[in-house]
Amino acid sequence: MRRIDSHTIGVAQGDTILFSDFEHDGEMWSGSGPRMRNKTIEFDSPFKTPPVVHCNLSMWDIDKATNMRADISAEGITTTGFTVVFRTWGDTRVARVRIAWMAIGALPNDDDWDVL
Repeated sequence: MRRIDSHTIGVAQGDTILFSDFEHDGEMWSGSGPRMRNKTIEFDSPFKTPPVVHCNLSMWDIDKATNMRADISAEGITTTGFTVVFRTWGDTRVARVRIAWMAIGALPNDDDWDVL
């Protein structure tokens, strides 16, 4: 469990289209084997320390004739943002993916002291 030692807690959230490969016969739609897409997400305001980030698929458009394989994660989490990563493999054909995310963490506080 992560304990947040602050009375000032922030929640940032968003929903973003990660890719739409069906329109231009892109790699996620026409390719096979291991494939990956990522996108950098920046928070509107920085957190005091790197927050906890949760990502999920809010929309996926996938070919019904192939196996549905997907892995989604938040990587490189900092106080100012993170990278959302979507992976698939095998014969899976993914037309479009939209990602919803939420970050929860401590915010900077005027009462914080930085003593040198």
